[in-house]
Amino acid sequence: MLKNLDPLLNADVLHALHSMGHGDELVICDANFPADAIARKTVIGTLLRIDAVSSPRALKAVLSVIPLDTFVDAPALRMEVVGAPQELPAAQREAILELEASGEKTVFAPLERMAFYERAKQAYCVIMTGEQRGYGCFILKKGVLIAADAESRPGAVQ
Repeated sequence: MLKNLDPLLNADVLHALHSMGHGDELVICDANFPADAIARKTVIGTLLRIDAVSSPRALKAVLSVIPLDTFVDAPALRMEVVGAPQELPAAQREAILELEASGEKTVFAPLERMAFYERAKQAYCVIMTGEQRGYGCFILKKGVLIAADAESRPGAVQ
C-alpha cells in the first residue's frame, strides 16, 4: 500500500501516467466505448482498466496525480452527445464537478463523437472504467509539474 495515492490507481495505470510526457493525452472511457480496438492504436498499445467505478470517479483518481496542460486552450475534452452537442449527460455533469474539485482552471470542451474516436487513437493510453452510462468519455492532456524552488536548486535549468 502506498501513502497518499488513490487506491484506484493500479500499477499499470500509474506506470502509464508516470511515463507520459507534457502534451501527451489519455482517454478515460465508459464501458460502451470501443476501448480495446482504439487502445491498440495508442502509444501503449494495450487497454488499461479501472473497473467497477464510474468515469467521473476514475477522472478524480487520475487528476490526483497529474496536472493538465496550461499551454493549450482545451486540455480537457468530453465526447459530444450525437444530435445534441450541448447536452450534458449525468456522467459528464459529475465529471465537471470532479474537474472543478481538482483545482484545475479549465472546463471540458466538446468534441464530436467520430472526431473523439480519431483523437483517441493518437492518445498515449486508454483507461476503460466500469461506467455504464453513455457519454462517460473524456480526453485529458497532461501538463507539467514545476517545483516551486526549482530556480534555487544547484544545477536547475533556468
